[in-house]
Amino acid sequence: MDIGSILGIPSTPANGPAYPRGPYRFVGREYLNITYRTDPDALRALVPEPLQVEEPLVRFEVIRMPDSSGLGDYTESGQVLRVRYEGEPADYLHSMYLDNVPAISLGREASAYPKKLGKPRLYTDSDTLVGTLEYGTLRVATATMGFKHGTLSEEEARAEIAAPTYMLKVLPGYDGTPRICELVRSQITELTIRGAWTGPARLQLFEHALAPLADLPVLEVVKATHILTDLTLPSVEVAHDYLA
Repeated sequence: MDIGSILGIPSTPANGPAYPRGPYRFVGREYLNITYRTDPDALRALVPEPLQVEEPLVRFEVIRMPDSSGLGDYTESGQVLRVRYEGEPADYLHSMYLDNVPAISLGREASAYPKKLGKPRLYTDSDTLVGTLEYGTLRVATATMGFKHGTLSEEEARAEIAAPTYMLKVLPGYDGTPRICELVRSQITELTIRGAWTGPARLQLFEHALAPLADLPVLEVVKATHILTDLTLPSVEVAHDYLA
């Protein structure tokens, strides 16, 4: 294999890459989002500088992705923290759990998504939209929402899905010291809202040592949304280099 061929490999292993080159288009991507108020001190302890916390708000999300170009069919769940950066409201992706190895590899290697293997589900149980997350064999989250009780405007849905998003990328070198330590930014721009709804909701988080979602306890559910979209995964850019 010559140098040109090596440089053309999208990811390892060379003879069967973990993921192909993008762009990555998602059709029929479905969100269950529950925004809740949490303990402000617990939230500040998890938000990296130079991001800032004003309101102690967390969004627990479960996302069904049945048609993802190059990645297939999978479901994802995690926590998104509301922050500000240089005066601009934004989201910080704190944790993500999913059931798809190509998407985990792509998210961690080619970007900075904080992805781990988990077992999320999103489904309708009679008149209730249900999102669950298991880590291994143990339940760590259960979310329920009344199915399409009220409509959500496209502007509100777009603001929730397409806010500026920050992630922490930490990659050690071969000696164990950080080789990459960056805060990166992305923002969805190619987005179509196919439907958006709201309704009453509840969220339970369960203690787990390696999936510690409950470290940000649910004090009050602020709102819940159910959004159906098509979108293209955006690229990321470095917002802050901690090693510079």
